[in-house]
Amino acid sequence: MSELQVKTMAEFMAEGKEVDILFWVGSAGSFDDRAKKITKAFVQIMNKAGVNFGVLGTEESSSGDAAKRAGNEFLFQMQAMTNIEVMNAYKVKRIVTTCPHSYNTIKNEYPSLGGNYNVQHHTEFISNLITEDKLTITGDLKGKEIIYHDPCYLGRANGVYDSPRSLIRSLGVDVVEMKRSKSRSFCCGAGGSQMFKDAERGDKEINIDRTEEALALNPDIIATGCPFCNTMMTDGVKAVDDGAAEVKDIAELIAENI
Repeated sequence: MSELQVKTMAEFMAEGKEVDILFWVGSAGSFDDRAKKITKAFVQIMNKAGVNFGVLGTEESSSGDAAKRAGNEFLFQMQAMTNIEVMNAYKVKRIVTTCPHSYNTIKNEYPSLGGNYNVQHHTEFISNLITEDKLTITGDLKGKEIIYHDPCYLGRANGVYDSPRSLIRSLGVDVVEMKRSKSRSFCCGAGGSQMFKDAERGDKEINIDRTEEALALNPDIIATGCPFCNTMMTDGVKAVDDGAAEVKDIAELIAENI
């Protein structure tokens, strides 16, 4: 945080300043070494665009998604209400996150517990920055084959299909679509708390199935919009054909080309 000049909501409050955006980092973005790179890339984008944002820091707990999907409603409500109490104390209105699991949970399940916020996925937020001329794409990936894998909790659960694809096209390339995409997309295998247990589908792991589908199109890059999808697709590439393609979050692609 200090390296990227990120301030907590508590620091802003101590200075008597207001914050426009709360960046919800999420568990993966906070603790997973690979996902931290996505967090840093998105922070670099916001700093470049001059966004007035803060984070909760150590006051941020799990959104409760994993507990709820695993069936522990009691734990979910405890986690959610703790987070809501903290955010309401800071008078949070707008939230942006790189995690579709947090996005779906805070957007759709917090309101009934008293947490009403304007929640955006980072691909939606970055698209707005470009539309508002706060961010200029200078890089060009023309000649690269880029496949986009739709995260379940962003696509089918919330209907967000266009902003990730428009960001990829802004890099000078068309999006190569897998047969199962958009509303018919196939899960990476991590949703519904499956990330945390050994879940097999017959004789093949779900992420291997999805990775084989992607690699069959010979992409240079498999683009994702979710830290869980990133992990599953990265592991899949290593297992199926190590080095055949890079797996990158869209925020990383944009950060490298602004």
